Amino acid sequence: MTDLKKILGGNIKNDVLAGMTVSLAMIPEVVAFAFVAQIDPLVALSGAFIIGLITAIFGGRPGLISGAAGAVAVIFVHMIAEGHAKGMLFDAPIDNMGYYYLLAAVVLMGLIQVLAGVFKLGRFVRLIPHSVMMGFVNGLAIVIFIAQVKMFTHKKLETTAEGLKKYTNIPMEGTELLTMLGLVFLTMAIIWGLPKLTKKIPAALTAILVTSLIVIFGGIETSTVGSYIREGGGAGLSGKFPTPNLELWQNLPFNADTLFFILPFAFLAASVGLIESLMTMNLVDELTETRGNGNRECVAQGAGNIISGLFGGTGGCGMIGQTVVNINAGGRGRLSGVMMAVTLLVFILFADKYIEQVPIAALVGVMFMMVIDTFAWSSFRIMKKIPKSDAFVLVIVSAVTVFFDLAIAVFVGVIISALAFAWESAKRIRARKRMKADGTKVYEIWGPLFFGSIAAFNEKFDVKNDPENVEIDFVESRISDHSALEALFVLVEKYQAAGKTIKLKHLSEDCKILMYKASEKFHDIIIEDVDDPRYHLAENPEAFPKPLGEYKF
Repeated sequence: MTDLKKILGGNIKNDVLAGMTVSLAMIPEVVAFAFVAQIDPLVALSGAFIIGLITAIFGGRPGLISGAAGAVAVIFVHMIAEGHAKGMLFDAPIDNMGYYYLLAAVVLMGLIQVLAGVFKLGRFVRLIPHSVMMGFVNGLAIVIFIAQVKMFTHKKLETTAEGLKKYTNIPMEGTELLTMLGLVFLTMAIIWGLPKLTKKIPAALTAILVTSLIVIFGGIETSTVGSYIREGGGAGLSGKFPTPNLELWQNLPFNADTLFFILPFAFLAASVGLIESLMTMNLVDELTETRGNGNRECVAQGAGNIISGLFGGTGGCGMIGQTVVNINAGGRGRLSGVMMAVTLLVFILFADKYIEQVPIAALVGVMFMMVIDTFAWSSFRIMKKIPKSDAFVLVIVSAVTVFFDLAIAVFVGVIISALAFAWESAKRIRARKRMKADGTKVYEIWGPLFFGSIAAFNEKFDVKNDPENVEIDFVESRISDHSALEALFVLVEKYQAAGKTIKLKHLSEDCKILMYKASEKFHDIIIEDVDDPRYHLAENPEAFPKPLGEYKF
């Protein structure tokens, strides 16, 4: 048993119960996004099972839950609609052609993600600032909250003027709305109150079961998983075990036109999927005070999407909402993700009639509690205590996540943070000037020299009025990029054009190599044999009023 725990990680009982809870919480979200993408809900549920199982076993972050996420599904909506239209233009028109394009795009998406892991691009998630992370979490919590509010509606299928099918939401009213609210609050109350009595029973799973039993045996009329699926045009949860189906691929033309059509969507979906997965991994790292492997997660996510596409499922990625539910329910090991996938499959194969009776209100209550736990409430408290640039980034990332897309939000946040850092660093360049006994003027440079600080760096020098001999000491500075090298090269040329001698000290080894490659004359300008970075202190008798032996270093 001890060896099994080491392999699976975490607590077996907690992982099993957490996985079951997450599988229930995943169903309405996966089904909702299937409606958005205009695909069969069973296609999305099959994808959730395959991706969830593979990433749970082989992924780089135990406890992270993956499935058919909305962030990926939204990207494929336009492609599917356009694919249907392309299918009608073939010599022999093909119905549901958008679905076949979807499968190919999911496989290509997976290949891109595997390559990202092989080339170790997962490490770049470390460059995401904490303010971006907090903004991402807050924005996603708001998005999930809005998605749950939409559950207080009925779905109605309509046909647009262009002939496309579209679902509209009609708000609940009267007794139906009050019943829904009452059941949601009951679920939330159980999740909040049960841990205060005992932590041996999983609060979220217990809340779902209690609320479901009250609805079933009390004869309460309310929206259930089954009615929700059928309102959207689905036939129900009943399905079969996912298997490779070559017939799905027979209608897909394997040519350059197909590749160029699906490539932009596949690349964007791969990028969004990896960003959401890696950001979720970072969040789990913080919650569990452990560290995952980003590159391994990239490969596992890619492999999951490849197999999902080959088996007729949709694409997916890490799901932050379900992951937080899992962590809060005690899921820490790989078994929690495996159990989620297996339970989801059991629901589809054997228990569809029972799961369809679960009230939507119970699942909404679980997700509402997850939103409360996910939102970084501390961000309100620290807004006035952190730099204004970080506060601005936090707000912007939250807003962009809500109104646009989480991938765009992360990119925007990183870019703004980078520009703010560059601006602040550019203001830190300093030059302390002093004269040596032989009349040489020394410029001691402090701060980073890079593209942002070049203008301020050039202003420090007075080429026209400086003496015949000039030294620039980089003991407290660093040449950071090509722009800095070019600025240094131009400065040397200015002094030489004025007939003056210039020397450079304490350049880093990589900087010296680049300078030597740029021009042979730097061999005579750069001083190599300088051992003591504080050599000028020894030249000044006032720097050490006592004999050196009396000082403690």
